[in-house]
Amino acid sequence: MLEGFQSVGKTIQEIVTKRYTKGANIVQEDLCCPVSYDAQYLKIIPREVIEKDYGCGDPSQYIKEGETVLDLGSGTGKICFIAAQVVGPKGKVIGIDSTDKMLEVARRNTPIVAKKLGYENVFFKRGLIQDLMTDLDYMDHLLTEKPVTSAAEHMDFINNQNNYKYKKPLIPSNSIDIIVSNCVLNLVDDRQKNSLFHEIFRVLKPNGRIAISDIISDKVSPLHLKKDETLWGGCISGALQEQEFLQILKDIGFQDIILEKREEKPWKIIENIEYRSVTVLAWKRDLDKTQIVSGSATYKGPFQVVEDDRGNQYQRGVAKNITLDTISILKSSPYEHLFHMDIRANQNRESAQKKSNPRQKLTTQNKCC
Repeated sequence: MLEGFQSVGKTIQEIVTKRYTKGANIVQEDLCCPVSYDAQYLKIIPREVIEKDYGCGDPSQYIKEGETVLDLGSGTGKICFIAAQVVGPKGKVIGIDSTDKMLEVARRNTPIVAKKLGYENVFFKRGLIQDLMTDLDYMDHLLTEKPVTSAAEHMDFINNQNNYKYKKPLIPSNSIDIIVSNCVLNLVDDRQKNSLFHEIFRVLKPNGRIAISDIISDKVSPLHLKKDETLWGGCISGALQEQEFLQILKDIGFQDIILEKREEKPWKIIENIEYRSVTVLAWKRDLDKTQIVSGSATYKGPFQVVEDDRGNQYQRGVAKNITLDTISILKSSPYEHLFHMDIRANQNRESAQKKSNPRQKLTTQNKCC
């Protein structure tokens, strides 16, 4: 269970904001792991953005053309500006961050990148990644128009906030093709991490996916490390334990979870706890359980038998009947190279048409050769 902590006189949010405000002003070498990005995408990105970007992986490599992308904790915008080039003019990229200084750098450089690209498809919004409903810029607008000076005014503000975020959520439900994040989830207060993962799941489209690069630990960090502001703000003691991270994704409803990358060498070792970078992929599947069998899949190997997150078992070399939804899944990432497919969609469509039209079925049966 994630219990978290609140440092004396400071919240986790205040600790993180202070650390990354400093990182937006002066380059902080200790805030990141060495990461290699595709050089072709860095050419048009201003140097300031690159130098003040902090991360531990490259989730941008899992983005596809034409997609709507959400970057959680977008910082100065490097991943967003890379994504803008990948998705092209028909795609859209949204960056979410809560640190004003980071957003200032990102927003100031947006028109520079857009001019070089020849189109503008990147938008930066101020919000908390564990609350993708609330637009913090609009909340500031409400408070500027009517400052809160009493309990009654506070209640009015809360009501206005709730009404607005449900009418115009910062990120609507089922609107994102892929969520990326680079070394940010660990910075969220443990008590809010469940809300974070629920929000991630909410905003993804059916069959949308995540590509999350983050720091994990091989053991659960003890409370005295979690209370260390430097360790938390430095992407260390807020890291989830590896199996805990994967289990939360499963519990929220994600399927086809893949530990895509896992650095063999730890980034930091503190009190015999190893902290390392990983990249995790997972899908929000939308399956129609009423579908009839539309084909079969034969698992190639090398394992004797495998089981997916929907409970389907596949024996090596043995054809298994599957539905149209499962065919769609197995033909795409991450399964496309693991199965031989035998698709009988046309046969099933003809069968369904005959069932829905008995007269046509009778005519077909009596037709002369």
